[in-house]
Amino acid sequence: MHFTSEQRLGDDVLERGLTLGGIPGLLWTPASAPASAPVPLILLGHPPLGLRTMYPRLVARARRAVADGFAAATIELPGSGDRPSWPEIEQARADLRRAVRAGEPVTDAMVDALVLPLVDRAVPEWRAALDALLALPGIGGPVGYSGGVISIGIRLAVAEPRIAAAGLFAGSFVPRAMFEEARQVTVPLHVLLQWDDEGNDRQAALDLFDAFGSEEKSLYANMGGHTGVPQFAGEDAARFFARHLK
Repeated sequence: MHFTSEQRLGDDVLERGLTLGGIPGLLWTPASAPASAPVPLILLGHPPLGLRTMYPRLVARARRAVADGFAAATIELPGSGDRPSWPEIEQARADLRRAVRAGEPVTDAMVDALVLPLVDRAVPEWRAALDALLALPGIGGPVGYSGGVISIGIRLAVAEPRIAAAGLFAGSFVPRAMFEEARQVTVPLHVLLQWDDEGNDRQAALDLFDAFGSEEKSLYANMGGHTGVPQFAGEDAARFFARHLK
């Protein structure tokens, strides 16, 4: 891991750009945190829109995490932002969008073609980033995963034993194969559902929540569309991570 930039956001947050094997990312830490007292880490997931596009939302989430005593980090998803294009995923995304605009059914094959290759490639990258982040002075466990493509969160919660809790957003298409993986998830879960999300199958989201194998799992449903998440939902998530990562 190499740091490519550094800036202070006010007096409390240190933001550093990074690259890991050609994958760009960002790390936010308390500006005055001593290396002798490592803080827990929250990995910030995001949709495949690019870090530049997502930066305003990511930095707001990161500043809240740091204010609560955590470090926060994210990496660019495959085929997004400044990373090389991924023609197969771009075609799968175009096919799905075309079906939605035409009012046609979104088939399982469309969802699989878009989501499963992304999960297969992104999760090992997140795990490699976690290796590098936990080797830094001032950062320690436990580790949480927050937001992003829910299928990535499911696979990461199953494959990565260092993930102690996950906050997931039921706002993206989920392949049927991921329901089986969801049954293997055992960490505490905080799942957010926007009840009127125009791009999400509500019943599928409820079925996925039911499939999770965690003994402790909570579903927070709010009225409104995909981008209408109320401010207090973030506060609920912050309390969840404070309870399970400290």
